[in-house]
Amino acid sequence: MYAAPLQRLIGELSKLPGIGTRTAQRLAFHILRVQDEDAYALALAIREVKEKIGLCEECFNLAEGPRCPICQDARRDPTLLCVVEEPADVFPIERTHEWSGRYHVLGGALSPIDAVDEEDLKIAELYDRVQRDGVKEVVVATNPTTTGEATALHVAAGIHQRAAHVNVTRLASGLPVGADLEYADELTLGRAFAGRRTL
Repeated sequence: MYAAPLQRLIGELSKLPGIGTRTAQRLAFHILRVQDEDAYALALAIREVKEKIGLCEECFNLAEGPRCPICQDARRDPTLLCVVEEPADVFPIERTHEWSGRYHVLGGALSPIDAVDEEDLKIAELYDRVQRDGVKEVVVATNPTTTGEATALHVAAGIHQRAAHVNVTRLASGLPVGADLEYADELTLGRAFAGRRTL
């Protein structure tokens, strides 16, 4: 239907998450319409991010160089760790401006069905950091899914076994701000009741 280069671009764009064939076609035609320098800037940005961005040797967040900006920040408390599944999970937490500690990115969640075991994640490195850096608290901020919950329980048990003095906490879950009770599902409302706190 289209010339081979355009068809190849549509095919590559449609591999992106959340991008179907029709959206990929719109994006491809947009790239054709923009100025050459804009299209080349996009291609260069993609190439540059693949060549220059890797994982931080300390926390496994995204980094340009051996350590990420958060690990290099002396104002961050190294005795407080927030454990997340993926590097993308760091950004929403940072936007809250509520966390002054550091992070540890596991690189996924435990999932026996998908053959993701402890050895496939950065769990051993987490245990090493907890023991080496005198960590006082670990906040487990894995996703509230079946695999995220299983990972949280596994990580908490491993930390308690190796460093019983460390306080392991889990992010609260429940009703979103501004939501009406009548629209809440049973699981969300149940979590809200279980996580209730004194006023």
